[in-house]
Amino acid sequence: MAWNTSDIPNLNGKVAVVTGANGGLGLESAKALAGAGAHVVMAARNQEKAATARSEILAAHPNASLEIVELDLGSFDSVKAAAENIAANHPEIDILINNAGLMAMPERRTVDGYEMQFGVNHLGHWLFTAGLLEPILAADAARVVTVTSTAHLTGRVVDPENVNMEGTYSAWGAYGRAKLANFHFALGLQREFEKHGAKAQSLVAHPGLSHTNLQVHTVEQGGGGRSAPFWAWMAKHTGMPADRGSLPQLRAATDPNAKGGEFYGPRWGNNGAPVRKPILRRDIDEGIERLWLVSERETGAKLDFDGAMEKA
Repeated sequence: MAWNTSDIPNLNGKVAVVTGANGGLGLESAKALAGAGAHVVMAARNQEKAATARSEILAAHPNASLEIVELDLGSFDSVKAAAENIAANHPEIDILINNAGLMAMPERRTVDGYEMQFGVNHLGHWLFTAGLLEPILAADAARVVTVTSTAHLTGRVVDPENVNMEGTYSAWGAYGRAKLANFHFALGLQREFEKHGAKAQSLVAHPGLSHTNLQVHTVEQGGGGRSAPFWAWMAKHTGMPADRGSLPQLRAATDPNAKGGEFYGPRWGNNGAPVRKPILRRDIDEGIERLWLVSERETGAKLDFDGAMEKA
């Protein structure tokens, strides 16, 4: 039998944080986790959509325990405030799904001046995870799941000398780079967990081709070029619905047999049941080294394991 949400173990007493929980894969992940008994912190930028998403979850699971926290991954101040808020209210975090993201948009900058896709998809999540490190390490075997894409296979490792891709920007190139950063972040975080003897685990997942608003927004914004309408059509007519697309990240977050450093995605590449996938990149060491250098330098935040573990 293929793995599905009925295989999620009882999560009563667990705290789960999901970024981008106001729609698409994030909403479906929050719904499934809440349905299994977890208290779910819905971290989202659009508070109106988050409230609507909360109502949808409660309609499916009337006893769901939910909390909405405002999080704009494109603003370091917002990220820090959200992490401080969550950490202050939850001394232990059992699941963190770094799900939110942008895809193939025209060249733009975050509030802090960074290329938007890299800034939101990676730098924001780096800073958010750093701010939640203490409650993650305080939990009994927490899971951090970072969501990538098959586009990570086309991405290039971040250039420390040109973080904003000045003069070289392309919408799909920036997307591939950002999703590769997500991939390297998940694997690098697992190495750090192991290095420091932490019980927490870091995994990576991708949803395949899922029919969400991500493709629609890409077409509307005009950043994806001529291929964007094609992929939007493909997602609508051949892609998986969001509830199925969310299964790889849910399996990575909850399957007792999943292990840190593993990669989950659809069986048939962009479609199918959630299964463990091979790690095909050969630039893991270089990618992690560059990503850590850039992330620490640009956000001003290190993953302070020694300090967090001492407090935990």
